[in-house]
Amino acid sequence: MLVNGQPTRTIWLDPDDPSKVCIIDQRHLPHDFKIIRLESLTDTANAISDMKVRGAPLIGATAAFGIYLALLSAGQENADHLLDEAVELLNKTRPTAVNLAWATRRCQTAIRTVKDPGAKIETALQTARDICREDIDICYRIGQHGLPILEALATRKPAGPLNILTHCNAGWLATVDWGTATAPIYQAHQKGMDIHVWVDETRPRNQGASLTAWELGQEGVPHTVITDNMGGLLMQQGKVDLVITGTDRTTSTGDVANKIGTYLKALAAFDNNIPFYVALPTTSIDWQLKEGSDIPIEERSAEEVKYIQGWHEDEGAIKKVLITPPDSPALNYGFDITPARLVTGFITEKGVCEASEGGLKD
Repeated sequence: MLVNGQPTRTIWLDPDDPSKVCIIDQRHLPHDFKIIRLESLTDTANAISDMKVRGAPLIGATAAFGIYLALLSAGQENADHLLDEAVELLNKTRPTAVNLAWATRRCQTAIRTVKDPGAKIETALQTARDICREDIDICYRIGQHGLPILEALATRKPAGPLNILTHCNAGWLATVDWGTATAPIYQAHQKGMDIHVWVDETRPRNQGASLTAWELGQEGVPHTVITDNMGGLLMQQGKVDLVITGTDRTTSTGDVANKIGTYLKALAAFDNNIPFYVALPTTSIDWQLKEGSDIPIEERSAEEVKYIQGWHEDEGAIKKVLITPPDSPALNYGFDITPARLVTGFITEKGVCEASEGGLKD
């Protein structure tokens, strides 16, 4: 997708130094487009846990490059031992997103099949590149399958744009390119469809206001940032035609773990008879879990709730400020669970299906 008119991905090998991996430090967006370089396994683990990178597919791709960096520094004799340590460390960084464990397991399997110690590093790098390449193709195909849904809804509107509501950031910043929930939106925009996106701010880290709004603006997609609590009113007023979100983990029966607040949007959509779709790569499906209540929910630092950061216009810098009483405690669960019964359907790279065990298996 575009950054200042230039096609850009979220992660890539440094063309001048293949021992470094480049990422966009998303903590500084939308005010500062900052590229940093990962040089070690520790750098990679910190990038994931500190949310320099985020979004289930991108977390998986970043972890794969982290394993490559770990083996690169290990030396041929210690490769297998360090591989296990790297996988264990990376898997602990963000427990909810299933793509993380999927990617590290894929890397581990591929590297172990290679007997030549000198070829293990090349295998690690190739696997990371394959994961990135496949993610781009998957997201593009999610867009292809989701586009007819948008077109069908648009043809039924007598006038005005198709109004789509999103929550959090399931855009290209959460993947390697295209995004999941945004892929149909971008493809509709590129076809010239009249669309408009309501962007939930997504407290406490404001990924909607800072990330989704920024990337939609880079692509020229009409959008409006709203408070998290405004979506229900807009639905009651007939100003929302469709809700599309992403997911960090989906059970085999169709329960969806996504950014905190998704469940409330699904309830509001259900009450107002508005389609609620979840766009996901099939790598985000946890086939071992049936109940959403069994998904581990990450509890993050209370500071994310107590403090907020933004651009200080007078000082020309990003500042963090306290917005609660200093002594007030805060609770910060990162995700919630939307039951399958509230989901109209899943948009995957293999097609659109019912949000059920049978639908997913088909």
